[in-house]
Amino acid sequence: MATLLEMRDITKEFPGVKALDQVNLKVEEGEIHALVGENGAGKSTLMKVLSGVYPHGSYDGDILFDGEVQHFRNIRDSETRGIIIIHQELALIPLLSVAENIFLGNERARGGVIDWRETERRARQLLDRVGLNESARAIVADLGLGKQQMVEIAKALSKDVRLLILDEPTSSLNEQDSAKLLALLKEFRRQGVTSILISHKLNEISQVADTITVLRDGSAVARLDCSDGISEDDIIRDMVGRALDDRYPPRKPRIKDEIAMEVSDWTVHHPVQTERAVVRNVSFHVRRGEVLGIAGLMGAGRTELAMSLFGRSWGRDISGTARINGTVADLSTVRSAINAGLAYATEDRKTYGLVLDDSIRSNVPLAKLDAIADGMVVNRRREAEVAERYRDRLAIKSSSIEQETVNLSGGNQQKVVLSKWLFADPDILILDEPTRGIDVGAKYEIYTVIRDLAAAGKSIIVISSEMPELLGITDRLYVMNEGRFVAEMATAEASQEKIMACIIRSGERQQ
Repeated sequence: MATLLEMRDITKEFPGVKALDQVNLKVEEGEIHALVGENGAGKSTLMKVLSGVYPHGSYDGDILFDGEVQHFRNIRDSETRGIIIIHQELALIPLLSVAENIFLGNERARGGVIDWRETERRARQLLDRVGLNESARAIVADLGLGKQQMVEIAKALSKDVRLLILDEPTSSLNEQDSAKLLALLKEFRRQGVTSILISHKLNEISQVADTITVLRDGSAVARLDCSDGISEDDIIRDMVGRALDDRYPPRKPRIKDEIAMEVSDWTVHHPVQTERAVVRNVSFHVRRGEVLGIAGLMGAGRTELAMSLFGRSWGRDISGTARINGTVADLSTVRSAINAGLAYATEDRKTYGLVLDDSIRSNVPLAKLDAIADGMVVNRRREAEVAERYRDRLAIKSSSIEQETVNLSGGNQQKVVLSKWLFADPDILILDEPTRGIDVGAKYEIYTVIRDLAAAGKSIIVISSEMPELLGITDRLYVMNEGRFVAEMATAEASQEKIMACIIRSGERQQ
């Protein structure tokens, strides 16, 4: 195979941090090339250099495409060569149609006027190519995440893509949508399209990748040929610089008899379609020192349940009773929920979990500012002490506590979110997709935090779409489907097959 892309000795520095240190990457034409590494290893930075987000002159080294040295000044320059990147956060306009999104900035026009017939005709061809049976006139906001991801890929294909870069494309997808996307990548390979896949899901990488490049601490440490039969353990060893003998830290549960939180007949209606109950008569409890898991498919109502409990952050016409430490709790506002001893670490850390333009120093104490304030004024010295303590405790990789959280990797952003809630010292902590989009090393660190919190007598509720994760870290599981809890089981007696059987059977009963 001919070499399509070669990046030679790429070095990129930020103030106080060398993000990339003489990285070399070679991608052959028509292959699926996986790029893996821990959070902060430099994967996204390397792709931003390639795609022109970081323009020529802001880094050292050379980019060769089709054997020619490239000096990309911006994204448009790289796109004209057929290099298209799809970021983890989808760049779609929710209130525009599918066709409008596909050709946004690349409009089909005649004489300066958009040709809507041609736009929809061409959009239909692209949708057929990615296997999406939706109208070109459908509004993007009405589509699920899996279908939105396919619209993004159709948008990339509209630009005559030669090298498609996908950054964590399945991080927000369920297993079915993930399988469709991976099958599509294989089809593109048959059609001669080259792909670079960034993913923390090593099982998916092993399914589709031809070659793997491993980054660690800003350097390329390994290039693996998948035809040689590479195992996940081999990849992990190169990623973290050591063997992870167990994906989950050892733990001896110390669950106490007393119930920390009990919820009865909790019902939540959709905030716009107010006649639709999204959470229906849910009842559950969690004990002190227990790690409780909530399993279910995307759309089951798990996040809506958590957000409605946390100060009625989501939903309307909420009814039911919640008791914390045996007393009916006031959960009417976020502040009252925090005061009652409840915390919620959102699945969407960038929108709801962090103030991205603020520093680590400012973000960590946000949920309990009164603890670092003199009257109504924040004490900057105590603020810095708290931020430094949690930066050390959770091993947050950053140049200093003054670094803006927007410039941290996903895993380190997640650690800042956790730090914020650990400082608030809640009795019950709800973690919604706590390891989404982060690497195995950072996952292990977060699992260790969960274990230590439970050992200290805290109650942890974990919502996760990764069933192996729930089976690996929880003591007891509830299974949720279509707004209801349909099963409860001890984790020791659970399996992925048993959980899915509960979901399928409950769906059949409700039809």
